[in-house]
Amino acid sequence: MRRVCLALPTNRACAGTITALAEEAAHAAAHFDVEVHLLILDTSDGSGGPGGSGGFDRSDTSVCSGTSDAAGAPEAAEGSGATSFARNAAAVAALAPAPRVVVHHLDEAWQRAFLERVIRRSGAPGPELLLDLMLPGAVSYGACTNRVFLVAAALGCTSVHRRDSDGDYQLLDGRKVFPIDHELRALGRRAGDVAADATAVTRNELDPAHGDRPVVLVGGSFIGELSVDVGGIRELDPAVYHDVVGLWAPPVWSDEERRELVEESFTGGGTEPFRADETVLGPPDIRRVDMCNLGLDHRVYERLPLPPATDTIGSDYFLLHVVLDAGLPGVVHNRHIVNYYTPERRTGPGFTAYQVRFVKFLLSMLYLHPVYGEMMALGEDLLDERYEVRTAPVLDSVRRSADWDPAENVRRLDVLDRSYRRLGGTYADFADHLAPLRERLLAEARADAERFALLIDAWGALVAAAHAEPAAATAEPGAAAAAGAAG
Repeated sequence: MRRVCLALPTNRACAGTITALAEEAAHAAAHFDVEVHLLILDTSDGSGGPGGSGGFDRSDTSVCSGTSDAAGAPEAAEGSGATSFARNAAAVAALAPAPRVVVHHLDEAWQRAFLERVIRRSGAPGPELLLDLMLPGAVSYGACTNRVFLVAAALGCTSVHRRDSDGDYQLLDGRKVFPIDHELRALGRRAGDVAADATAVTRNELDPAHGDRPVVLVGGSFIGELSVDVGGIRELDPAVYHDVVGLWAPPVWSDEERRELVEESFTGGGTEPFRADETVLGPPDIRRVDMCNLGLDHRVYERLPLPPATDTIGSDYFLLHVVLDAGLPGVVHNRHIVNYYTPERRTGPGFTAYQVRFVKFLLSMLYLHPVYGEMMALGEDLLDERYEVRTAPVLDSVRRSADWDPAENVRRLDVLDRSYRRLGGTYADFADHLAPLRERLLAEARADAERFALLIDAWGALVAAAHAEPAAATAEPGAAAAAGAAG
């Protein structure tokens, strides 16, 4: 029986999401030969002090989250004066036991202690910097997912199934539609066998020559609002929206390619509700895959981490490019997550913070596009004889990317300043906020590329150290026994 990790990184109250994820975990354990580890990495307020929960704390239930910008379920943001962490803990405690489901609700103090042990055991240089890259003091979409990867390795899981706390499941005939069905039917299997399985795919676009390669990615997208909160710009001025979102594209792209990117960006699966399964096997269309709805095989995330950039949306999508460029098979499905926002993204400090993260995402492209281009050129040469990703060429590319001329990012900031001021109101106010930050943001974008290279260099040793983590350190007494008894 294989172990899998259903993960939810969170930094806010999300009781409703926790309850829903528990249902998905129980469903998976009931329908597949798996032991599901529900992993909630919780860095919300009240989680880091001596009163935190400390360890993997329950068995036979479900849930997950980490330091993401995902919002909690609407009902969880209301209520008593309890801390967000306490509300999440209460939701975990209320979960009904389910056979072969083990729930881990891990506070920030536990995560820090775990990382310190792993980093020390790894022997990697710069332990203090590595700890900061893995558990920074600011929001990091990449870092929270990297922590999931290491904890999953310590638990002996063969795959990670990530969800976010600003989503919910679609319904069909009154029943929730769980993405994990497709993930468990295909992940880790030989692609040729998946192609022959009518329950796994409805359309086969696999190159027959790739039949021996493992399926390493299964993902879907979302329906509802744009995944990035820039819809207000589009409503105010479509031309400005084109200029701003178009900054995502490589500078060498044609106007037509840029227009197509703008039209497709952040739209996910559109707005049509789920009616019947559509699953496509082959080179994954990563434009139709989002990190809130993703399963990854360990042969990808144990080879390479995600960029640990702080306050930068989109920093957790790097491995999707690796899978596609290396020619590894994936399955893309239409069991899309329902996406929603909570009000703090659009008012006051929340608006400002989110727009800064969007700006930093655009600046990060200066350093990521060259890496994507080189990986695409390498293609199958990114893989070794076991169809595992070779880290050396990726590390070399990331290292060299940090030396790119920042002139293109200066131009991006100029376009953003002009565009936000044209929109007026709160956007013009944001332009005033952004202006004195220019030099700092330019420096941070370059430093993020340098730090990503440092983490890639240490990643193999960190994963090996996580695998060596003693069982007693990754489960409270009785948790593993309770899970075994339930199974």
